[in-house]
Amino acid sequence: MSNINIGINEKDRETIAQGLKCLLADSYTLYLQTHNFHWNVTGAQFRELHLMFEEHYTELAVAVDDIAERIRTLDVAAPGTYKEFAKLSSIHEVDGVPSGKEMVKILLAGHEAVVMTCRKVLSSAQEADDESTAALVSDRMRIHEKTAWMLRALS
Repeated sequence: MSNINIGINEKDRETIAQGLKCLLADSYTLYLQTHNFHWNVTGAQFRELHLMFEEHYTELAVAVDDIAERIRTLDVAAPGTYKEFAKLSSIHEVDGVPSGKEMVKILLAGHEAVVMTCRKVLSSAQEADDESTAALVSDRMRIHEKTAWMLRALS
């Protein structure tokens, strides 16, 4: 870490960045799952799910960039490999191609997992008086809670 002065000490920046790394890994893993399901969904709800998954992965693509840039703003290197993401993520990859109904359940669990990760990071950010991270994470949490609600409504 270099000598930066943004009102957050080095120890707190490192703690917050570690949480953000987990959030980045969860978000990227969820992005990949959602994109995969977009490509491979079939069945009676094909069009609805195909379009909804596209909306979700497009939003997640922007999110991962925002999260990684916040990590860099805190002067910590952002993870950027599948290997690193697999170690950090609470979301597990799915083998094969599940049914559309199962895809919805898997993505619902993924969005809920991201909310839980957000809550951990938010707590660290608030303790360190890091309003920028708190705002980013709070916005992410709101989006994932709403997406989970929408996915839940499909079942």
